[in-house]
Amino acid sequence: MKRLLCLLCALLLLPILPVSAVDMDLPAKSAVLLDAATGTLLYEQNAHTPLAPASVTKVMTMLLIMEAIDSGRIGWDDTVTTSESAAAKGGSQVYLKVGETMAVSDMVKSIAVSSANDCACAMAEHIAGSESAFVDMMNSRAKELGMDNTHFVNCTGLDDDPAAKDHKTTAYDIALMSAELLKNHPDIKKFTTIWMDTVRNGAFGLSNTNKLVRFYPGATGLKTGFTSQAGYCLSSSAMREDMELIAVVMGCESSKERFAACKQLLDYGFATYALITPQAETAKIPVKLGIADTVNAVPAGEEAVLIEKAQKSGIHQQVELTDTVDAPVSKGQRLGTLYIKAEDQVLKEIPLVAEESVPRLTFGQIWRRVLQKLAMVA
Repeated sequence: MKRLLCLLCALLLLPILPVSAVDMDLPAKSAVLLDAATGTLLYEQNAHTPLAPASVTKVMTMLLIMEAIDSGRIGWDDTVTTSESAAAKGGSQVYLKVGETMAVSDMVKSIAVSSANDCACAMAEHIAGSESAFVDMMNSRAKELGMDNTHFVNCTGLDDDPAAKDHKTTAYDIALMSAELLKNHPDIKKFTTIWMDTVRNGAFGLSNTNKLVRFYPGATGLKTGFTSQAGYCLSSSAMREDMELIAVVMGCESSKERFAACKQLLDYGFATYALITPQAETAKIPVKLGIADTVNAVPAGEEAVLIEKAQKSGIHQQVELTDTVDAPVSKGQRLGTLYIKAEDQVLKEIPLVAEESVPRLTFGQIWRRVLQKLAMVA
């Protein structure tokens, strides 16, 4: 028994392994596992190697569509008219005819569920006027997101055109745009979680190319891709206990391998990590010469903290605050720090800031307060 206790103590003292030290031997040219909320990379395998992404490209296409919808530039019920170039797209499609119209909502459904290339092109033209102009938007947005090893040539991921040889991205960059789509545009999950549905008033059936939507508990999406050049690719996402993970694989040799690899990544993430949201009680800080005597110190944002599950029982919080603050106080002014700790290790520092502004008393206001106090003494 004593020897067992010694062994357990030794194991507890082992350092936390970096993500690169976790070897899953995945059957993919590249792979990553990313926590969507914090952007923490939990596993990588050739994460920054540029490769052909096939239809996983449409994660960016859907992101730009959702940004246009959420900003009010286009609406779910808007009618999109099919051009000759959209109708001529090959690969996965819903076989739009030239001049055929379809609502934005059905276009998005067809892209998310059945990877419809014709709908992706039609939406690109609807938003930007032409596919080439939309591709410029895609590349610009990629730079904004820090997708440093990405260059898009089209909005579909089709690589049968010689120009598409330069259409490249990486597993890490795919995870970045996937996280942006899922975090800031949750309505996309209404479509990416559909298993089977229809468009054209029930006349055309759709079946999700992402089998994890049906078979993996908590799956939220996201996008498959395949061409002979790219191999089998997948950006998959799932949520459990408020933690959403994104697993990306590129260049698998079969569809079965890509789903198995993403499942392995997601299983590892959910088994190993947990997400906690710090809960700090509101503290009142005395304000000198302010029109209010105190100001509330609150966390600067709802920042989640990613931890290893083995650490969870030892997590605690420590608050450090300034004793007083001089007016004027600006809303958002730093007043202290909330430390999230595992034993003595600081996992995260969260600024505590002023909840509201507190203007400084004027000379007249100070004089009136003095007179009021004198009157009370008398």
